[in-house]
Amino acid sequence: MKMKKNLVLVGMMGSGKSTIGNIISKKLNFEFIDTDYEIEKYESITIKKIFEIKGEVYFRKLEEKIILKSINLDNKVISLGGGGFLNLNIRKKILKKCVSFWLDWQEDTIIKRIFKNDKRPLARHLSKLDLKDMIGQRHKYYKQATHRIICENLNKKEISDEIIKKYEIQ
Repeated sequence: MKMKKNLVLVGMMGSGKSTIGNIISKKLNFEFIDTDYEIEKYESITIKKIFEIKGEVYFRKLEEKIILKSINLDNKVISLGGGGFLNLNIRKKILKKCVSFWLDWQEDTIIKRIFKNDKRPLARHLSKLDLKDMIGQRHKYYKQATHRIICENLNKKEISDEIIKKYEIQ
């Protein structure tokens, strides 16, 4: 089987990276890797607990290790946590070795999805204004992805189909 570049999904927490990644991996017959899930499996605790017990610095180091290991594999669909693509080392390697897709949603949609969500340690105590700031700061990184998918008004199948179409013409 010919080895194809990994397909990597980036974007804000709550943008649907895991859901869309699962759909795409089945259609492409690739293995799906959710890096947040891999981190939780490695530590045997939730990301929320990792942040509480060991802190964000520890989490980011572990995240980098797991993402870099994942992108060195072949024929994978990889969903990054919302902050993964902000890391310069990770971003450079993904842009060199993979095809990346930014799942871009309107600010209000993302805020509705993550506001006061207890499972998201960085967003848990933020106001809507703080979330808007976070989204704005992260966009400058996400827009460096190979492709931008404007997801608003599309369903999961339409988003997945658009990504696969762009991926297959690489």
